[in-house]
Amino acid sequence: MTKTNAQFTEQDHQQITQSVVAAEAKTSAEIMPVVAKSSGRYDRPEDIVGLWCGVLAFCAAWWLMPSPSTDANSWGGPSAAFQLFVYIVSLVAGFFVGVVLAMRVPWLRALFTPKAQMAEDVLLRARSVFYDRRVHHTAGGTGVLIYVSLFEHRAAIIADESVLNKLGQSALDEICQQLTTDLGSGTITNALSNAIATTGEKLSTVLPRDDNDVNELSDALVVLD
Repeated sequence: MTKTNAQFTEQDHQQITQSVVAAEAKTSAEIMPVVAKSSGRYDRPEDIVGLWCGVLAFCAAWWLMPSPSTDANSWGGPSAAFQLFVYIVSLVAGFFVGVVLAMRVPWLRALFTPKAQMAEDVLLRARSVFYDRRVHHTAGGTGVLIYVSLFEHRAAIIADESVLNKLGQSALDEICQQLTTDLGSGTITNALSNAIATTGEKLSTVLPRDDNDVNELSDALVVLD
Protein backbone atom coordinates (compact mmCIF):
# COMPACT_ATOMS: atom_id res chain seq x y z
CA MET A 1 0.00 0.00 0.00
CA THR A 2 1.35 3.41 -0.95
CA LYS A 3 1.79 6.17 1.63
CA THR A 4 -0.94 8.31 0.08
CA ASN A 5 -3.36 5.41 -0.21
CA ALA A 6 -2.67 4.54 3.44
CA GLN A 7 -4.48 7.74 4.42
CA PHE A 8 -7.74 6.20 3.23
CA THR A 9 -9.46 3.32 4.99
CA GLU A 10 -11.65 0.79 3.24
CA GLN A 11 -14.65 2.69 4.59
CA ASP A 12 -13.29 5.90 3.03
CA HIS A 13 -13.01 4.23 -0.36
CA GLN A 14 -16.52 2.83 -0.05
CA GLN A 15 -17.96 6.20 0.96
CA ILE A 16 -16.42 7.96 -2.04
CA THR A 17 -17.48 5.20 -4.43
CA GLN A 18 -21.04 5.34 -3.11
CA SER A 19 -21.01 9.12 -3.55
CA VAL A 20 -20.03 8.72 -7.20
CA VAL A 21 -22.69 6.06 -7.78
CA ALA A 22 -25.37 8.24 -6.16
CA ALA A 23 -24.32 11.31 -8.14
CA GLU A 24 -24.21 9.46 -11.46
CA ALA A 25 -27.69 8.05 -10.79
CA LYS A 26 -28.96 11.60 -11.40
CA THR A 27 -26.89 12.59 -14.41
CA SER A 28 -25.35 11.23 -17.59
CA ALA A 29 -22.01 12.73 -16.55
CA GLU A 30 -19.10 10.50 -15.55
CA ILE A 31 -17.36 11.67 -12.37
CA MET A 32 -13.84 10.56 -11.42
CA PRO A 33 -12.33 11.57 -8.04
CA VAL A 34 -8.53 11.64 -7.88
CA VAL A 35 -6.18 12.35 -4.96
CA ALA A 36 -2.48 12.91 -5.72
CA LYS A 37 0.44 13.14 -3.32
CA SER A 38 1.93 16.02 -5.31
CA SER A 39 1.56 17.66 -8.70
CA GLY A 40 5.14 18.84 -9.24
CA ARG A 41 8.75 17.85 -8.56
CA TYR A 42 9.84 21.20 -7.09
CA ASP A 43 13.61 20.70 -7.39
CA ARG A 44 14.42 24.39 -7.07
CA PRO A 45 12.94 24.80 -3.55
CA GLU A 46 14.98 21.79 -2.45
CA ASP A 47 18.12 23.44 -3.82
CA ILE A 48 17.26 26.69 -2.02
CA VAL A 49 16.91 24.87 1.31
CA GLY A 50 20.17 23.08 0.57
CA LEU A 51 21.91 26.38 -0.16
CA TRP A 52 20.75 27.91 3.13
CA CYS A 53 21.86 24.85 5.07
CA GLY A 54 25.21 24.93 3.28
CA VAL A 55 25.72 28.58 4.19
CA LEU A 56 24.81 27.88 7.82
CA ALA A 57 27.23 24.94 7.93
CA PHE A 58 29.96 27.12 6.43
CA CYS A 59 29.34 29.85 9.03
CA ALA A 60 29.40 27.29 11.83
CA ALA A 61 32.70 25.88 10.58
CA TRP A 62 34.19 29.36 10.31
CA TRP A 63 33.02 30.22 13.83
CA LEU A 64 34.37 27.02 15.39
CA MET A 65 37.63 26.90 13.46
CA PRO A 66 40.60 27.85 15.70
CA SER A 67 42.39 30.95 14.48
CA PRO A 68 45.94 30.43 13.20
CA SER A 69 48.59 31.62 15.58
CA THR A 70 50.08 35.06 14.86
CA ASP A 71 53.01 34.43 17.16
CA ALA A 72 56.19 34.09 15.12
CA ASN A 73 57.57 31.66 17.69
CA SER A 74 54.51 29.32 17.54
CA TRP A 75 53.56 26.73 14.97
CA GLY A 76 50.09 26.00 16.46
CA GLY A 77 46.75 26.35 14.68
CA PRO A 78 45.40 24.88 11.44
CA SER A 79 46.99 25.65 8.12
CA ALA A 80 45.20 27.70 5.48
CA ALA A 81 44.83 24.62 3.27
CA PHE A 82 43.18 22.66 6.09
CA GLN A 83 40.79 25.53 6.82
CA LEU A 84 39.80 25.76 3.16
CA PHE A 85 39.19 22.00 3.07
CA VAL A 86 36.94 22.15 6.16
CA TYR A 87 34.97 25.10 4.75
CA ILE A 88 34.37 23.36 1.43
CA VAL A 89 33.33 20.08 3.08
CA SER A 90 30.99 21.95 5.44
CA LEU A 91 29.37 23.83 2.57
CA VAL A 92 28.85 20.72 0.42
CA ALA A 93 27.68 18.54 3.31
CA GLY A 94 25.28 21.24 4.49
CA PHE A 95 23.85 21.55 0.99
CA PHE A 96 23.13 17.83 0.67
CA VAL A 97 21.67 17.64 4.17
CA GLY A 98 19.37 20.55 3.31
CA VAL A 99 18.22 18.92 0.07
CA VAL A 100 17.43 15.63 1.82
CA LEU A 101 15.67 17.50 4.61
CA ALA A 102 13.51 19.39 2.12
CA MET A 103 12.64 16.14 0.34
CA ARG A 104 11.46 14.55 3.58
CA VAL A 105 9.75 17.56 5.18
CA PRO A 106 6.97 18.71 2.81
CA TRP A 107 6.15 21.97 4.61
CA LEU A 108 9.79 23.05 4.36
CA ARG A 109 9.78 22.51 0.60
CA ALA A 110 6.43 24.29 0.31
CA LEU A 111 7.83 27.27 2.21
CA PHE A 112 10.20 28.00 -0.67
CA THR A 113 7.76 27.19 -3.49
CA PRO A 114 5.85 30.14 -5.02
CA LYS A 115 2.08 29.73 -4.74
CA ALA A 116 1.69 30.68 -8.40
CA GLN A 117 3.95 27.79 -9.39
CA MET A 118 1.98 25.33 -7.25
CA ALA A 119 -1.32 26.54 -8.72
CA GLU A 120 0.02 26.14 -12.25
CA ASP A 121 1.46 22.68 -11.58
CA VAL A 122 -1.78 21.44 -10.00
CA LEU A 123 -3.80 22.59 -13.01
CA LEU A 124 -1.32 21.06 -15.46
CA ARG A 125 -1.27 17.73 -13.60
CA ALA A 126 -5.07 17.69 -13.36
CA ARG A 127 -5.33 18.18 -17.12
CA SER A 128 -2.76 15.45 -17.68
CA VAL A 129 -4.69 13.02 -15.47
CA PHE A 130 -7.90 14.02 -17.27
CA TYR A 131 -6.45 12.68 -20.52
CA ASP A 132 -4.34 9.85 -19.13
CA ARG A 133 -7.35 8.37 -17.30
CA ARG A 134 -9.50 8.83 -20.41
CA VAL A 135 -12.01 11.04 -18.63
CA HIS A 136 -12.23 12.93 -21.93
CA HIS A 137 -13.13 9.75 -23.80
CA THR A 138 -16.79 9.33 -22.80
CA ALA A 139 -19.32 8.94 -25.60
CA GLY A 140 -21.17 12.14 -24.82
CA GLY A 141 -18.20 14.23 -23.71
CA THR A 142 -19.56 14.27 -20.15
CA GLY A 143 -16.46 13.43 -18.10
CA VAL A 144 -15.68 15.36 -14.91
CA LEU A 145 -12.42 15.05 -12.98
CA ILE A 146 -12.38 16.16 -9.34
CA TYR A 147 -8.69 16.43 -8.48
CA VAL A 148 -7.06 17.02 -5.08
CA SER A 149 -3.30 17.51 -4.64
CA LEU A 150 -2.17 17.03 -1.05
CA PHE A 151 1.26 18.68 -1.05
CA GLU A 152 0.01 21.93 -2.56
CA HIS A 153 -3.27 21.91 -0.57
CA ARG A 154 -5.09 22.71 -3.81
CA ALA A 155 -7.91 21.25 -5.88
CA ALA A 156 -9.05 21.47 -9.49
CA ILE A 157 -12.12 20.37 -11.42
CA ILE A 158 -11.69 19.62 -15.13
CA ALA A 159 -14.73 18.90 -17.27
CA ASP A 160 -15.34 17.79 -20.84
CA GLU A 161 -17.08 19.81 -23.54
CA SER A 162 -20.70 18.85 -22.86
CA VAL A 163 -20.41 19.65 -19.15
CA LEU A 164 -18.78 23.01 -19.84
CA ASN A 165 -21.42 23.92 -22.41
CA LYS A 166 -24.34 22.94 -20.18
CA LEU A 167 -23.09 23.90 -16.72
CA GLY A 168 -20.38 26.46 -17.34
CA GLN A 169 -16.92 26.97 -15.86
CA SER A 170 -18.17 29.37 -13.19
CA ALA A 171 -20.34 26.67 -11.61
CA LEU A 172 -17.39 24.28 -11.56
CA ASP A 173 -15.24 26.97 -9.97
CA GLU A 174 -17.83 27.40 -7.21
CA ILE A 175 -17.79 23.66 -6.50
CA CYS A 176 -13.99 23.68 -6.46
CA GLN A 177 -13.91 26.61 -4.05
CA GLN A 178 -16.29 24.84 -1.68
CA LEU A 179 -14.19 21.68 -1.98
CA THR A 180 -11.08 23.64 -1.02
CA THR A 181 -12.87 25.14 1.98
CA ASP A 182 -14.09 21.71 3.11
CA LEU A 183 -10.60 20.24 2.73
CA GLY A 184 -9.26 22.89 5.08
CA SER A 185 -11.86 22.25 7.77
CA GLY A 186 -12.66 18.54 7.51
CA THR A 187 -11.53 15.19 6.14
CA ILE A 188 -10.55 14.53 2.54
CA THR A 189 -13.20 11.83 2.29
CA ASN A 190 -16.07 14.04 3.41
CA ALA A 191 -14.86 16.97 1.32
CA LEU A 192 -14.69 14.82 -1.81
CA SER A 193 -18.05 13.21 -1.09
CA ASN A 194 -19.70 16.61 -0.73
CA ALA A 195 -18.10 17.89 -3.94
CA ILE A 196 -19.22 14.79 -5.83
CA ALA A 197 -22.77 15.13 -4.50
CA THR A 198 -22.91 18.83 -5.41
CA THR A 199 -21.58 18.10 -8.90
CA GLY A 200 -24.19 15.42 -9.45
CA GLU A 201 -26.98 17.66 -8.17
CA LYS A 202 -26.04 20.58 -10.43
CA LEU A 203 -25.61 18.36 -13.48
CA SER A 204 -28.90 16.54 -12.90
CA THR A 205 -30.82 19.55 -14.23
CA VAL A 206 -28.71 20.22 -17.32
CA LEU A 207 -27.47 16.69 -18.10
CA PRO A 208 -30.08 14.32 -16.63
CA ARG A 209 -29.41 10.61 -16.69
CA ASP A 210 -30.69 8.83 -19.77
CA ASP A 211 -32.55 5.52 -19.50
CA ASN A 212 -29.93 3.89 -21.72
CA ASP A 213 -26.98 5.48 -19.91
CA VAL A 214 -23.92 3.23 -19.56
CA ASN A 215 -21.29 3.60 -16.84
CA GLU A 216 -18.10 4.26 -18.80
CA LEU A 217 -15.60 5.10 -16.04
CA SER A 218 -14.74 3.49 -12.73
CA ASP A 219 -16.58 4.89 -9.71
CA ALA A 220 -13.67 4.23 -7.35
CA LEU A 221 -11.27 6.79 -5.91
CA VAL A 222 -7.98 7.01 -7.82
CA VAL A 223 -4.91 7.61 -5.63
CA LEU A 224 -1.65 8.77 -7.23
CA ASP A 225 1.75 8.76 -5.51
